[in-house]
Amino acid sequence: MTIATIEPQIEEGWKNALWDSFQSESFRNLRTFLQNEYESHKVFPLKKNILRAFNATPFESVKAVILGQDPYHNDNQANGLCFSVNPGIDFPPSLKNIYKELSEDMKIPYPQHGDLQNWTKEGVLLLNATLTVRAHQAGSHQKKGWEELTDDAIKAISKYREGIVFILWGAYARKKEVLIDTDKHFVLSSVHPSPLSAHRGFFGCKHFSKTNDILIENGKKPINWEIN
Repeated sequence: MTIATIEPQIEEGWKNALWDSFQSESFRNLRTFLQNEYESHKVFPLKKNILRAFNATPFESVKAVILGQDPYHNDNQANGLCFSVNPGIDFPPSLKNIYKELSEDMKIPYPQHGDLQNWTKEGVLLLNATLTVRAHQAGSHQKKGWEELTDDAIKAISKYREGIVFILWGAYARKKEVLIDTDKHFVLSSVHPSPLSAHRGFFGCKHFSKTNDILIENGKKPINWEIN
């Protein structure tokens, strides 16, 4: 895979929804930047996983959206889904707290690995605002063009879908609410699950069960949040 051919390798529904974004000058500049970054630096995630969030959750399958900010920047962590790590990788602190709240809220066993791909199969879009990062340099690919694309993804869901639950954890994610038509969709927000803030309202937010309550009330199948 080369960055130059990134747009055809996205799920068809997303390709259609983001077509104008892929043709934009912003994306052309981002593509050139990424080509240089991957050639000259260690960058996460692997190229094949850059668009994993979109490919794992087709546009028409989205029921809920969890927004992150950046991929993990340490070795072997980022796998293309926000907050997620591959099996066998130690849980990052925020993921530990997500699992703690999940287990308490849903009364299900604490997960044994950190890969959240089960959620994507249930219709949960796990989207970071920035989809790549240089190794060990947090935020290094911010403001290079990713935010325009991922904002357009949120806008496309807001415009073309109905009854989606947007789960916004932390100040950065909550700023994205302005992109969402709250007459058509639902927003659940709290502080970030980071150890620095989780005790100020993330624990006890019950966003997993609340999401399912909303989906059921709107005639949709609830999400199986178990990680197995």
